[in-house]
Amino acid sequence: MEPLIIGVAGGSGSGKTTVVRHIIDTIGKENIVLLQHDSYYRDLKHLPFEERSKQNFDHPSSLETELMIRHIEALKEGYHVEVPIYDFSKHVRKEESREVYPKKVILVDGILIFSEKGLRKQMDIKLYVDTDDDIRLLRRIRRDILERDRELQNVLEQYEEYVRPMHLEFVEPSKRYADIIIPRGGQNEVALQMVAARIQEELSR
Repeated sequence: MEPLIIGVAGGSGSGKTTVVRHIIDTIGKENIVLLQHDSYYRDLKHLPFEERSKQNFDHPSSLETELMIRHIEALKEGYHVEVPIYDFSKHVRKEESREVYPKKVILVDGILIFSEKGLRKQMDIKLYVDTDDDIRLLRRIRRDILERDRELQNVLEQYEEYVRPMHLEFVEPSKRYADIIIPRGGQNEVALQMVAARIQEELSR
């Protein structure tokens, strides 16, 4: 039986990670493999660091989506894959990779996954996490400073120049491809329970 493929999309800071964790906790991590679109950022080793920092990381072209699609197809056919590990502080791929093996559920997470037709076609269930812009911005500031070693001024400049325009051009319009929209993200317990029940129903068929 081919694995069930679930996509979780939404704007940066929308609460996708909370939704993903809820699904993993409900279904069991032994049954799920998580593929994050962020792992597939193109390697920018060939550019000086200053130039890397100025790239638009919120445009679909910044990601090697074709590799992610190949990995999903390989997992569906029962093969294991080597997923890149990305260093967000240096904007390069690390030398080592993460070995991933097929499981009952493949969870695909990323802000731009529904804007890519080839990636959408791989998915059985598409979830969009919808959260107010001000909350998303605050979460992004916290994440980028604490987890990605960024300066506040840099985070705000990047948000104004790239994140918000790309959200309006690519992420927000992709919401129409979702099967289920989850308002308020991980705070929406009722929606999370309904999603978990739907996934369990699909797995029991």
